[in-house]
Amino acid sequence: MKLAPDPIVTPHDLERGKNALVRDAAWATLTGALYGGVILVGFAVELGASASVIGLLAAIPFLAQLSQVGAVALVERVRERRKITVLAVSASRALILSLALIALMPDRTAQLIALVAAQIAISLFGSVAGCAFNSWLHQLVPRDELGRLVSRRLFWSTVLSSLGALSAGYLVQNWPGTNKLEAYALAFVAAGVAGFISTYYLTRVPEPTMAGPGLRVSLLELLRAPFQDAAFRPVIIFMASWNLASNVAAPFITVYLLRQMGYELGTVTTLWMASQVATALTLYLWGRLSDRLTNKAILRVALPAHFASLIALAFAALPGPHGFTLPLLYLIHVIMGTASGGIGLATGNLGLKLAPQGKGTAYLTAVGLAGSLAAGVASLAGGQLADWFAARELALTFQWSSPGATKEVTLLQFRHWEFLFGISFALGFYVLHRLSRIREGVEHSERTVVQQFVIEAIRSIDQLSPIEGLRTVILLPFARLRDRRIRPRPPE
Repeated sequence: MKLAPDPIVTPHDLERGKNALVRDAAWATLTGALYGGVILVGFAVELGASASVIGLLAAIPFLAQLSQVGAVALVERVRERRKITVLAVSASRALILSLALIALMPDRTAQLIALVAAQIAISLFGSVAGCAFNSWLHQLVPRDELGRLVSRRLFWSTVLSSLGALSAGYLVQNWPGTNKLEAYALAFVAAGVAGFISTYYLTRVPEPTMAGPGLRVSLLELLRAPFQDAAFRPVIIFMASWNLASNVAAPFITVYLLRQMGYELGTVTTLWMASQVATALTLYLWGRLSDRLTNKAILRVALPAHFASLIALAFAALPGPHGFTLPLLYLIHVIMGTASGGIGLATGNLGLKLAPQGKGTAYLTAVGLAGSLAAGVASLAGGQLADWFAARELALTFQWSSPGATKEVTLLQFRHWEFLFGISFALGFYVLHRLSRIREGVEHSERTVVQQFVIEAIRSIDQLSPIEGLRTVILLPFARLRDRRIRPRPPE
């Protein structure tokens, strides 16, 4: 297995590497789906973790990104990014396998302590690998091909992670024994195996030789440059604000559905899967728009949709769970998944596109550090706020009294986790403000993005459906929406 850099990367090597990158992403996200996200939160809930502990588990991967400061020095010193990435992710996946042993420990307190410790180690290795991998990808793939490659990686990642999380969720929910922790142990073993398959595909990706180091520059000076770059600094501030606003609430959606709404883990994973499927089905469209328009234009449409979906969670069961609650939750997750696909693609491309060629390591690390620190602080704060809001409630009711009866209608009701959704929604306005400060070439309006998105959707459906009548039925709503978006506004 060759891990040293390749002196020459031919076009054939590049194509082979891009295909391997897609497979790596698919298996890597399957690993994450089987051990992290919904499954990890469900495991913590099964162990009796408090909101603060869940917030800590969510914060650890973000705060571990601070280790990228040392990882930058490691990359610049060793100058073999493939070797660093493969060794680090291999160690991380071995630790994921060890989570199966934690699930079988007899003491719950010891299990929680071991889980937190394992999460720290896994995240630290993942952070080092991510730093080396980002620099490697930035040099390997031409800028004009990034959008298509990232969208392909995200698409197949979404497909496999959705199937993995759904399988694990129903495995836990329908486990024949009384100890569901055994089901979690099996899921962690599967996650470790998928992780090593991902590592194999990483070894198949070529690595160009890093450019000469030139003058020796201190690490502090290297990381200071992105913050002093007036053209790039708005990207750093935007990414920090986005991570702060989203992670106040995002890590606790699963807990909210499990504890406050009372759904089983299988149902919660289907909601998560609905979101992931929506992401997968729209990633191709977002990718084409990213190459045609700008990442900023996509974010101006996707970010409001995301924050609106988040606050809508608090209204899905108003004033209490009812027959339409679950269908509404599926609709909200679909919209959130569609928006998340655009956000993930655009934010990933933004740093890669605006970072100066040859300085990707330092610039992308600066973005990662700022965003991760903000996300970690937000997750910790969200856990503490959730504990504080547990015994509090805010309600707005409309009351009608008559001689024969008194009726009340609840217009607004925030309890426990729902306060976090409201806080995240409010912070979203600042995120949009910071986005407006970024300069990424030609500006495109939200109207243009929606118009182009609908046109691409129509083309995709037209290619997929061979039945003319069915195409007409499907396309009619899209055509109406497109016509309304294209129609010029009346003069003021």
